[in-house]
Amino acid sequence: MLKTKLNLTTVALTLFISQSVQADWMDAAKNVVNKAAENSGSEIAQSALSNSDVVSGLKEALANGVKSAINSLGTSGGFSNSPVKIAIPDSLSTIATTVRTLGQGHYVDSLESTMNQAAEKAVPEAAEILSDAIRQMSVTDAMSILNGSDDAATQYFRKISESSLMERFKPIVTQATNSAGVTASYKNLTSQASPLLGGIMDKSSLDIDQYVTDKSLDGLFKYIAEEEKSIRSNPAARTTDLLKKVFAN
Repeated sequence: MLKTKLNLTTVALTLFISQSVQADWMDAAKNVVNKAAENSGSEIAQSALSNSDVVSGLKEALANGVKSAINSLGTSGGFSNSPVKIAIPDSLSTIATTVRTLGQGHYVDSLESTMNQAAEKAVPEAAEILSDAIRQMSVTDAMSILNGSDDAATQYFRKISESSLMERFKPIVTQATNSAGVTASYKNLTSQASPLLGGIMDKSSLDIDQYVTDKSLDGLFKYIAEEEKSIRSNPAARTTDLLKKVFAN
């Protein structure tokens, strides 16, 4: 009889403990689920806020990069006294060497100077076109740029605006190069030398205006890329609260 009572007591205790454990587990599970739901809601709200911040922050960063690049390159000496100085095309190096050997190196120097001056005149024209590219940026573009490489924004710029920049730059470069008599003379020289040089110099290398236009854009995008990299990697370059918030991580 005593043994039966003990067994019944044991069963009762077991059931009680089991129910208590189950209840505690269920309570814990509910807490986890509720907590997850709260966090999920918070993350969704934060995500929506972040999207807005990311777009605004990137637009601000790009605007800063464009302004800095144009201010640096679009002034007298901006190209000629910088790492993106436009040199004589490699395809014309034979002619340049020959001219210098004959003691007429000043023609080569004058051509280089004119090319860089033409680029400096063209660069400010980029402001309006690049501003349009910034305004066109979508949330998807912004997220892709933020999570991309150090020059992701510059690549976006090049993809969206390069053809328009080319159309805007070329006439300005042409006008600037044509205004210099030395440049016109040098174009004539390369035109006359082309048949003699044969395969050494292809037809496209004779288009100095296109060469200067291409190099102007290369220099512009190089400066924008450097500004972008600085903002991404150097906290001191984040000059506003929004830039600090977006690029903090």
